[in-house]
Amino acid sequence: MPHISPDVSDPAYVRARAMVTLFERLERLCEGAIAIDRAGRVIYVNEKYLASLGLKHVSEAMGRPIEEVIPNSLMRKVVETGEPILLDIMELGGEQLVVTRMPIEDERHNVIGAIGFVLYDHLESLKPLLARVAQLESDLRLARRQLSNARAARFTFADFVGTTPGIAQAKELAGRAARQNVTVLLTGETGTGKEMLAQAIHNASSRAEKPFVSVNVAAIPDTLIESEFFGTAPGAYTGADRKGREGKFRIADGGTLFLDEIGEMPLQLQAKLLRVLQEREIEPLGSDKISKVDVRVVAATNVDLRKRVSDGAFRPDLYYRLNVLSIDLPPLRDCLDDLPEISARLLEDISASGDYISAKITPSALSALARYDWPGNVRELRNVLERALILSDSGRLTGDDFARILPVGTDSRPAATARAAGIVVPYAEAEAEFEKHTLEQALAASNGQISEAAKMLRISRATFYKKLAKFGLASGATSV
Repeated sequence: MPHISPDVSDPAYVRARAMVTLFERLERLCEGAIAIDRAGRVIYVNEKYLASLGLKHVSEAMGRPIEEVIPNSLMRKVVETGEPILLDIMELGGEQLVVTRMPIEDERHNVIGAIGFVLYDHLESLKPLLARVAQLESDLRLARRQLSNARAARFTFADFVGTTPGIAQAKELAGRAARQNVTVLLTGETGTGKEMLAQAIHNASSRAEKPFVSVNVAAIPDTLIESEFFGTAPGAYTGADRKGREGKFRIADGGTLFLDEIGEMPLQLQAKLLRVLQEREIEPLGSDKISKVDVRVVAATNVDLRKRVSDGAFRPDLYYRLNVLSIDLPPLRDCLDDLPEISARLLEDISASGDYISAKITPSALSALARYDWPGNVRELRNVLERALILSDSGRLTGDDFARILPVGTDSRPAATARAAGIVVPYAEAEAEFEKHTLEQALAASNGQISEAAKMLRISRATFYKKLAKFGLASGATSV
């Protein structure tokens, strides 16, 4: 058949070609493109976008809900509202991307899907906008830190990032707690974010405008703990303030009192705390007057309270009173799928808290972090990220940056090398290697602080010092 040239004067032809040309041009200019149907399922993704999404083949994305491919995607919102989001900043894999999202319509202008493009981040015209957004984010974080100096909680559920089952369940239970006025017991290892979740519960509750008061029970001397909690009457004892002193329960009246390391509370104070929880009233030290208080208590512990009850170190009636709703926070090693999101959020906070260059974390860096077991959990991760950022010249963190900080990759310890070669090493040698490695991990997690490291391992400081001397690890450690 002879070739028939299109009628370039036909408006319908021109419109059709304009749409095709626009799509092809956008796809060439952008770093990635993805489209969904009316139900929010992925129907198209280009090859350039696969690496950013952590995928190898287009087929891995096809037919899946968009949120499974891009967490927190706004594509479904575009479909539901029919309104485009012409310019936005999206975080993905620790990077900030400039994106545009548009609805897809049929001939009758019914929305049948949406398409999104990731634009190049080096577009000169966008630099002022990105700088402005970065400044606004910095100002917001500064305002949050300033608020934290007062009796205000600064964290919300949005700050407690992660979607793995353990974190999702903790957030779901915490959301239920926020809607009620119940006492909450948070359990989990050191550094899992118990105070952050306590603040999120407070901020999502009807008490959000009232004080959030945090107390580390283990940090208060036994001789002062009663006055710290319940206050003192004027002249209650020699050296006491003539005007008296308000305790933490009075300061937190109407709000939330967070009791960290509740398992370390002395037995004599446990009976008084139980009375406050039951009767909602306090009696200051040296006073015979009882006053009412309205405080929600959120307690936290990294020890097994049931065992402490059986050992006689914790009152069973107080345990049951605190354990109205128990929320267990998973260790970081059980949530490694959330490492990209958690690391990105921590780097964002670190960059805002000091004079750091803008940081990005690469897949090789995330792979290196995932090979570590994180005894200090998210607190240790933040410490390691900040250390890597200090040592980095570019702010682009790779696996090599963490090789200098963490025992990642090939294990070079003698016993481990022997085991890898199939050689059985003496038990004493393997045990000594394990003990030394455990001490090194605890020191790394605590940033070299002996007291914190010993607490993580649940041994005394004296025992910890002896073990440090045994393996020659004392250099660089502090007793603070």
